[in-house]
Amino acid sequence: MATHSNDLPQMNRREMLTRSGIGFGMLGLAGVLSDAGLIGSTAQAAAPAGTSLNPLAPKAPHFPVKAKRIIHLFMNGGPSHVDTFDPKPLLTKYHGKALPRPNLPTERPTGSGFGSPFKFQKYGKSGIEVSELFANTARHIDDMCIIRSVHADVPNHEPSLLLMNCGESRLIRPSVGSWMTYGLGTENQNLPGFIAMCPGGYPIQESQNWQAGFLPGVYQGTYIDTQHTQLDKLIENIRNHSTSRKDQRKQLDLLSKLNRQHQTQRQGDPQLEARIQSFELAYRMQIEAADAFDIMQEPESVRERYGNGAQARQILITRRLIERGVRFVQVWTGAGQPWDNHDEIESNHRRLAQGCDQAIAALMDDLKRLGLFDETLIIWGGEFGRTPTVELPNNNGTKTATGRDHNHHGFSMWLAGGGVKGGQVIGATDEFGFQAVEKKMHVHDLHATILALMGFNHENFTFRYAGRDFRLTDVHGNVFREVIA
Repeated sequence: MATHSNDLPQMNRREMLTRSGIGFGMLGLAGVLSDAGLIGSTAQAAAPAGTSLNPLAPKAPHFPVKAKRIIHLFMNGGPSHVDTFDPKPLLTKYHGKALPRPNLPTERPTGSGFGSPFKFQKYGKSGIEVSELFANTARHIDDMCIIRSVHADVPNHEPSLLLMNCGESRLIRPSVGSWMTYGLGTENQNLPGFIAMCPGGYPIQESQNWQAGFLPGVYQGTYIDTQHTQLDKLIENIRNHSTSRKDQRKQLDLLSKLNRQHQTQRQGDPQLEARIQSFELAYRMQIEAADAFDIMQEPESVRERYGNGAQARQILITRRLIERGVRFVQVWTGAGQPWDNHDEIESNHRRLAQGCDQAIAALMDDLKRLGLFDETLIIWGGEFGRTPTVELPNNNGTKTATGRDHNHHGFSMWLAGGGVKGGQVIGATDEFGFQAVEKKMHVHDLHATILALMGFNHENFTFRYAGRDFRLTDVHGNVFREVIA
């Protein structure tokens, strides 16, 4: 690097702006952390060399609550609410007929009414109706809050996935799991605080769904491809077959020392800090992760209760991660958008539900047995729902009139566990299930309510970036207090 006559190092224009931005950002962050009572959070991710600050150390929320961790069961692709948790008997009457109202605009043209091919039944003391697709899950209906009035902005996967996961459909923003680990840290320093599991590859929008955005990289989700059963394939490079752990520790200490020296010359670059933290976490995971992801340690009777297949396996892993103090676990159905059934919805929805219904019920059984249910917020749903009308066949004949289009106007999700008032239905769609009409809950409202269940005032839970205080709910969001017990 060239120097002036006074031997002070030069920097180019881009580097000067970068360093200046980091400096002002950290000043703003210090105030945010102090105001929010979150001392020991993101500021530590850019700490000077030699400090012992841990950005993932457990922290207290704004106010005390029951919930300590989150499981997000993400049915990516958009499950049909009128075939799962929002029965519409009038659709049977209008099956194959035009609805007595105009069809709302969605991504693709739709036609006549499409009655559900699945039977609904009342469950529990609350008598809430649930489709036969989730008969096992429905055993816990008195602990579940069914929200039938969720709505999003557009009927397209990409923006709706980002809206549901990050609170913003277009621009880069931190994901819900990243906000949670930023605010609460994690209880197990030997495992990632935020894990996203998806068998077979990435969903649509890929790793953006669990991105840290402008938060330090240490808060980004760790992706696990749960199609694999062998540990070395499930978690790449989890075992070192050529170097002992003692020698690995020596190598890592030397690497850390060099990285810290490099970092001090760059004003505590947060990307460097994230890399240092990732090396340390990878080293610690070699023992803990091997145990957490090995479901063969479970009795055969337990594995049978969860069922067979990738969904059952990853939901059982979820329980094992929650037991070990992981803060946020997101469970995806599979690569792409499996629930996106524009065609053959009856057979496809049945197959997908069979893959997870038994395991979800077993998960809730086990969380209750272990005393973790009241401390764990469970979220179920997709990025939107599906139309109550049939999607019209396309001209090339690759689609038949047996599926439903995307529907962002109104759909269902459910919450259970940590602080949720169960055995109730909140909101409603119209008589056909096309749009939310009662107690409409936008995704921003859902996020505000989730944050409240986790102990945060969503308006005060912020991160200063680029001269602005950002939050998960942006400038929107209302907490639905009736969800909270």
